[in-house]
Amino acid sequence: MFDRPRTALFSGNKGLIVLRIASLTKYYGEQRALESVGFSVQAGEVLGLIGPNGAGKTTLLEAIAGLLPVDSGEIRFHDQLLPLRRRREVIFYLPDGVRPYADQTAEQVLAFFAAVYRRSATDGSEIVSMVGLRPVLAKRIHALSKGYNRRLIIALGFLTRHPILLMDEPFDGFDLRQTRDMMAVLRGVASGGRTLLLSIHQLRDAEQVCDRLVLLADGKIRGVGTLDELRGRANRPGASLEDVFLALT
Repeated sequence: MFDRPRTALFSGNKGLIVLRIASLTKYYGEQRALESVGFSVQAGEVLGLIGPNGAGKTTLLEAIAGLLPVDSGEIRFHDQLLPLRRRREVIFYLPDGVRPYADQTAEQVLAFFAAVYRRSATDGSEIVSMVGLRPVLAKRIHALSKGYNRRLIIALGFLTRHPILLMDEPFDGFDLRQTRDMMAVLRGVASGGRTLLLSIHQLRDAEQVCDRLVLLADGKIRGVGTLDELRGRANRPGASLEDVFLALT
């Protein structure tokens, strides 16, 4: 186990580096998926992983979560090496496009997760309300719309006790208003001390919800920082994230 007790992981410490990714490299045969990827993740922040389809975002999330072995590189949690077998202790990954326990109702799946992570009925009820799942609790997972299935996946992540959540395309399936509402939910969760790493391909969404941004293209890091810091690097003051991304990639 790690020296830092889990009960302390959600407390304050805004700006403290909790996760450090160093020189992650992944090949599929001769094809390079990730090349020497490295950046840090701060406690209580919303960090956006930004890039077009095929940039390596999902590969990187799966590598960080420990679902995908890499050819080289390391990950540290509070300056301690975080091997594959221990990733699940501190990191929970919410993939895109999955429907867990498709024949169960949303309520049954939520109750199962709440029991596994020893969440009270009050905790579960608050999370259900927070993500807007009440209208579909009695529906089976396979019958949920894309947007409600995404709400379910996010709720399951909130029910866990992991300090770091990785989310692949958290706004997929939402309209503009729903996206704005979910942004507020994620910001509230981060302000409570959890750390969120979001893979987002919609740059306008990323610009609004993220504290800092990691720009990824062709499996390489092209920039890390706040939007203002990236604007400075690109020499594009006042530019949108889209213009900054194009300038740096």
